[in-house]
Amino acid sequence: MSKESLEYGKAEAVDTYEGPVITSSDEGVKAPSVIVSTSPPAPDGGTRAWLQVAGSFLVFGNLWGLTFAFGSFNSYYELTLLPDLSPSTISWIGTTSTTLLIFGGIVSGPLFDRGYFRSMLIVGALVETLGLMLLSLCKASYWQIFLTQGIVTGLGNSLLYIPGLALVGRAFTKNRSMAMGITTCGAPIGGIIYTITFEHLISRMSFGWTVRIMAFIMLATYCIAFPMILWRVKNLADLAPDRPRKLFDASALRDLPFWSYTSSNFLIFCGYMVPFYFMASYGQIELGMSRSSANYVLVISQAASVLGRLVASYAASKIGVMIPWIVCGLSSGILCLGWIGVKSSGAFIAYAALYGCFSGALIPLPPSVFPVVCPDIKVLGARMGMSQGIGSMASLIGPPIAGALTSIGATAEHRNYLGLQLFGGAIMAAGGCNLVGLWILLIRQRGLKSKLI
Repeated sequence: MSKESLEYGKAEAVDTYEGPVITSSDEGVKAPSVIVSTSPPAPDGGTRAWLQVAGSFLVFGNLWGLTFAFGSFNSYYELTLLPDLSPSTISWIGTTSTTLLIFGGIVSGPLFDRGYFRSMLIVGALVETLGLMLLSLCKASYWQIFLTQGIVTGLGNSLLYIPGLALVGRAFTKNRSMAMGITTCGAPIGGIIYTITFEHLISRMSFGWTVRIMAFIMLATYCIAFPMILWRVKNLADLAPDRPRKLFDASALRDLPFWSYTSSNFLIFCGYMVPFYFMASYGQIELGMSRSSANYVLVISQAASVLGRLVASYAASKIGVMIPWIVCGLSSGILCLGWIGVKSSGAFIAYAALYGCFSGALIPLPPSVFPVVCPDIKVLGARMGMSQGIGSMASLIGPPIAGALTSIGATAEHRNYLGLQLFGGAIMAAGGCNLVGLWILLIRQRGLKSKLI
């Protein structure tokens, strides 16, 4: 998405570029460029803007909340509905939906730039809700579940990913960091709600009615969210049907900081979702926890990620993005390796809370440093899309690889989680180490006056 479509209302020259706000909760970092816009000044906040924040919070709670709640679905499929299938095979359902959400969101960016955000929100909500309704009709058929929960809901999510966040970003200047932070916190909150809903209902009624009620909850929240987002919406600036957008920049392939940034994200996101997918089944199979207790451990991890996002965003506003990003990346990898030593329910809960806290910051922080990685505003949107497209492939393949490793040396009673834990921890730690190299590259090649990027 272009800079102009997100930066609404800068009437004066400024010495910072605040980056693409479609996935970030921070205001960005200083870049060695001067940007001048002649658009009318944006109303920085106000009732209308904060209503958009509340509505976008609900949208994020649905599209990312269902993604974070997939761990409860995964354990139910693995142990009850589809016990004959491997964990790797089952995890493709969730990773396909996540990949379509991210990659499809990039492709749908031009639709927002051309002013079709209302259609994107309505059609996306209807398609995602339809996916859940169709899932409720599925029996014990892997391909039916894959097509409905993996493909249909993923396609619906891809249309919802950009509009809410982009409109929030256009409604704020000074308070954008707070607004975006609140909006993105909808993801773990939604994950908590859907996980608890699934757990409470699945033991009392059929799988079909459990999912059907979740779909009704989703539809109801969208009915509340869209009026708040769209009512008297005015922060549209230069959206136009004939607005062009560049999707690919060949010069990025020759830019070392671009590849360092992209490879770091790829490595981190290969392992990022692994614990969220397999925590619940690990608690039941290896620790003998009940399904309810194991799912509540997942809830604890999601709740801790809210705190992690807020603390990391505040730290980034004070000391720059790179330090908290490196700390959270390395800590998440180390914690995943530390999962190997978890042999009791108490230790498992502590691990889940710590991992959720440190890994939560890995979502909002990366886009905030991208304006330094790519200081040329003319190709920034294209390069960000290219980087996210490559990163979405990591989300696709990471959990299935980890799931396949649990089958090595597995028995009827136990699975080999050691391979999964080593894979997730090592690849995230490698991504964290790679971030140190990115930091050094940016200081040397971008001519920055401060090391606090």
